[in-house]
Amino acid sequence: MMLHLDLDCFFAAAHRIGHPELHKIPIAVGGRSNLSIFARKKERRYLSAVGGAFTSSILSSNDGKSFEEYFVDPDGRIRGIITTASYEARAYGVKTAMSVAESLRVCPHLTVLPPNYPLYHELSYKLRIFLEREIPFVEQFSIDEFFGDVSGWVKEQDIERFAFELKQKVKEELDLPISIGVSRSKWIAKLATECAKPDGIKVIYPDDVDDFIQEIPIEKFPGIGKGYSERLSGRGIRTLGDIKKRKELLYAWGKPGRQLYNRICGIDEEGISTSHDKKSIGISRTFDPLKDRAEIRRRIAILCRHLAFLAHKGGHTPMTFALKIRYEYHIKSKDAVHTHRLFSEQYLKSEMLKLFERLDIHPAHAIIQLGLTISDFSESKKTTMDLLHYENDKKSSSITASMQKLREKFGIDIIKSGGEL
Repeated sequence: MMLHLDLDCFFAAAHRIGHPELHKIPIAVGGRSNLSIFARKKERRYLSAVGGAFTSSILSSNDGKSFEEYFVDPDGRIRGIITTASYEARAYGVKTAMSVAESLRVCPHLTVLPPNYPLYHELSYKLRIFLEREIPFVEQFSIDEFFGDVSGWVKEQDIERFAFELKQKVKEELDLPISIGVSRSKWIAKLATECAKPDGIKVIYPDDVDDFIQEIPIEKFPGIGKGYSERLSGRGIRTLGDIKKRKELLYAWGKPGRQLYNRICGIDEEGISTSHDKKSIGISRTFDPLKDRAEIRRRIAILCRHLAFLAHKGGHTPMTFALKIRYEYHIKSKDAVHTHRLFSEQYLKSEMLKLFERLDIHPAHAIIQLGLTISDFSESKKTTMDLLHYENDKKSSSITASMQKLREKFGIDIIKSGGEL
């Protein structure tokens, strides 16, 4: 049997640990674009112990900041959006992605807390280590979601008791509420977790799958996004039970259609994936409209420093650099460059700044967002490298490696380029 474990209102629950005054009242965690990355003063940032493709490795802590310090601008405007709301807050209409200002209008007595990402990542890491002691095979699916495979280890008739005891142990060890879905298929188990919330257990045995999925709307199934929903709805398919009856149609859509059909019917037989290799690393920031191109170039250099750090930390040699600019009035510009050069921070900055000069097609418009991505990782640093620049690139790469060792020890802000200051 497969388990899907999902921490309930994780960020909010994390803040309740050791704080009884936050229990049984509406609370929410808000967030806003972390612009302290562009500050000229030094700030201590943390490396996450949580690995995988779903999370960044560089974290900033806002622990100890008041609501006013984090959410209120000098002009008195309340900024930010809700990232997690407790069930008490949801009862008043507070939702994820709602603005903090609106959430306080619908629930004036709501307690909104600044995020503490080092705390969330520490708890996620502790939970993973705990689960690896309790379950033979564990897959971390996100910062607050895990799959576990207990096939052949826990008998089917004992699975509900096992899940209940596991839930109790998580509460005792970490003081976190968790919901658990159980089924023969990992994706039905994930779907079952939604029925288990909050803080419950739901077991779907093989003979019960058809009845369980019968009336569930198609958009509730993990993996069915807007495009697939429209495609299915256009053929009169509204529920997962409708999909069960249309095997020929889904199979005619090739491998993705067959995979989706088998997952929905609980016959996919997909196992646990113990590794989530990164295919790309990205970093972006949204800010108030900015026309100063010198400041924009400075910010690109800073984002490059962080990207280079993450690439070196993961042992990646990216072959593709991409930049996206978002202007006011919903105008966007994006492009990428492919390279066969040995990777270094200096080279990344150079190429990204060249991309910016080429992409900035509306120089009179203010920019509100920058997004940088590196991808197409090479397994070998010497594979198909540009020999014309190899020796110079090798020196730059060596300098980058030396700087990264210092940054790992003393923080990513310990060494900055002159252009950043």
